[in-house]
Amino acid sequence: MLKVGECWLGDERMKAMILHKQAPIESSPLICSDVDKPKIKEGELLLKIRCCGVCRTDLHIVEGELPLMRLPLILGHQVVAILEKVDEGINNVKRGDKVGVPWLYWSCGKCKYCRRGLENLCDNALFTGYSIDGGYAEYMVAKANFVYTIPKDYDDLHAAPLLCGGAVGYRALKLTRLLERGEGNLGLFGFGSSAHMIAQVALNKGLEIYVFTRDKKRQEHALSLGARWAGAPIDEAPVKLDAAIVFAPASWIMIEALKKLDKGGRVVLADIYMTPIEQLDYKLIWLEKEIKSVANVTSRDVREFLIEASKAHVKPDVTVYTLKDANKALNDLKQGRIKGSAVLKIT
Repeated sequence: MLKVGECWLGDERMKAMILHKQAPIESSPLICSDVDKPKIKEGELLLKIRCCGVCRTDLHIVEGELPLMRLPLILGHQVVAILEKVDEGINNVKRGDKVGVPWLYWSCGKCKYCRRGLENLCDNALFTGYSIDGGYAEYMVAKANFVYTIPKDYDDLHAAPLLCGGAVGYRALKLTRLLERGEGNLGLFGFGSSAHMIAQVALNKGLEIYVFTRDKKRQEHALSLGARWAGAPIDEAPVKLDAAIVFAPASWIMIEALKKLDKGGRVVLADIYMTPIEQLDYKLIWLEKEIKSVANVTSRDVREFLIEASKAHVKPDVTVYTLKDANKALNDLKQGRIKGSAVLKIT
């Protein structure tokens, strides 16, 4: 019998933090529960989870800013795990391998988007911790072709944030088009989990970084990593920006980014959710400025970023929580109390 707020484990059972109803995170809507361990089907893997990153997308799901795909739901899409069971016929991985599972759980490979290399826009895609149960648990199931080898120079806790904050940020960085040029002034608006990793890759690629955040400690953090300048979103940087990535889910910050953009520049919106844009003055996008949104990630994004992160020696700052403290981790994220990334240590 389930006892709210308690966890225990049987032979075929596991601990999980389960969302039964969307609600403010302050009300602790994730319930620690004892549930059946998942079973694998053809082409699937059973993973024993070591840790799972905590993402702002999880918060958007919990608090109703994103529509629910299913209930009850186990959140979490930055999963580092050990393969415990592998379906017959799978030969790209084996039992005992350490792998990562990101936001994109599966894509069909057949629709027009998949055929164009845009599986992140797949009509039939499934998403970890959203349409499929994720990593706020001791075990989960994954698709064999959608898990990724963790670089050997990363431990579990520091690998987890790479799988979403890092991968999505890397897709945003590619969409700025500055990597193709190998130079340019890049503005980062918001300096949390994703931005502090992408700054390290961008610097390693020869870009100059300008960081916009109201938090003084985050400004100092950005400067310590090598940013050329750091200030508030309303402050004027010493240069015009060739591109900007907006990590904050607030439309007014996007407007500030456009104000600071040079001719022909691009603003990339890296969040899955943003407050409504009430007014956009045409003069802010004149002179061939662009706005580009990021939707999910592709398998290629994940693979490339894991390589680039290792090359740049990206070291995420990590705050560690236990599984049962998932509500606290999400609340700390909401309140801006986390430097870098929050990670749940499962085993």
